[in-house]
Amino acid sequence: MSPNAPEDLSRTIETLYRSESGRILGTLVRLLGDLDLAEEAMHEAFAAALETWPQTGLPDKPRPWLISAGRFKAIDAMRRRGRFDAAQSKLALQLEARVNEAPQEEEMEDDRLRLIFACCHPALPSEGQVALTLREVCGLTTEEIARAFLVTSATLAQRIVRAKAAIRDKSIPYQVPASQELSARLGAVLQVVYLVFNAGYSAEATGAGLSREAIRLGRLLLDLLPEPEVMGLLGLMLLQESRRAARSSPEGELILLDRQDRSLWNRDQIAEGIALTESALRSRSFGAYTLQAAIAAVHAETSSAASTDWRQITLLYNRLIRIQPSPVVELNRAVAIAMYKGPEQGLCLIDDLLVRGELTEYSLAYSARADLCRRLGRLSEARASYEKALALARQEPERRFLSGRLEELK
Repeated sequence: MSPNAPEDLSRTIETLYRSESGRILGTLVRLLGDLDLAEEAMHEAFAAALETWPQTGLPDKPRPWLISAGRFKAIDAMRRRGRFDAAQSKLALQLEARVNEAPQEEEMEDDRLRLIFACCHPALPSEGQVALTLREVCGLTTEEIARAFLVTSATLAQRIVRAKAAIRDKSIPYQVPASQELSARLGAVLQVVYLVFNAGYSAEATGAGLSREAIRLGRLLLDLLPEPEVMGLLGLMLLQESRRAARSSPEGELILLDRQDRSLWNRDQIAEGIALTESALRSRSFGAYTLQAAIAAVHAETSSAASTDWRQITLLYNRLIRIQPSPVVELNRAVAIAMYKGPEQGLCLIDDLLVRGELTEYSLAYSARADLCRRLGRLSEARASYEKALALARQEPERRFLSGRLEELK
């Protein structure tokens, strides 16, 4: 073995952990029936690999080796606990009886899907779903997730502990929902994936890794469940991510869509995103993510901001409101109408939304209103709306952008 071999092997094991831990953990959860025990067994299996493989070499099939090692580690742990707990002793005997049974590839894919549905169960709090999915399915460390969400490791660890306790206390099963429940439950899974993506997309400094993980999750889901709305979500994420390099200046200043250098957009991601979106649309059984992807595709296919087909975007927002009515969708539609029919019409719609009171704490509603007032020459109103937006904005790039607009108006 060459001098660098142990170091190379260590990197290989690290890569294996990131790519395979969700699949291995899912199988161990099915075999052991307990997430904590399965996670402990998996980590011990990877530790055994770090110790054993430098002497024996990389196995031909690393994943079954790790599952087998994890199962043996769990049996050892159960034997120790079995001295005090008859149920643990019985489970250890059952596992020993099946120790030579190698899980099939198709079975392991089902295991991973079961784990995803358990981590994204609607009975868990939203923040717990996100943390648990990134930890158990994606293989991110607690520290990596905490850094991405700008919270302490202790806070993030508590979210994971509470989510695991909820799975145990509520007896949430590790299973893919029956076909009649699947579409409703799939919605919760897709929402978690999109929450992860948005957390990455809005945090310029720390977010690229999170966005990549969300896209990886989307690809995994599409492999396991090739449903139209899974295609739509993956298409939407790719189309939005394609603009990352153009969204901020080298100094970190926010650049809005109409001023972005479109030569910086990632054409490979755009091509894949459009293909997925078109496939989802052809199915005729798509939902809100696919319609949002279609809107992003219109922008992606346009060579300049001036030639954007705002009529088409308005029609897509009309459809989106019918299937997913929300004040934020109405705000986006109002902006599209302002671009299509003129700022006066868009401003009336935004003012109506603000009167209703549902967006009074949403900074983007005021920044959109400010922009339309600025275009209409109503500069004092524009200043007041930018100031309100600035008071509500939380992300530093957005705050700098709004401060810059206020300076321009002076």
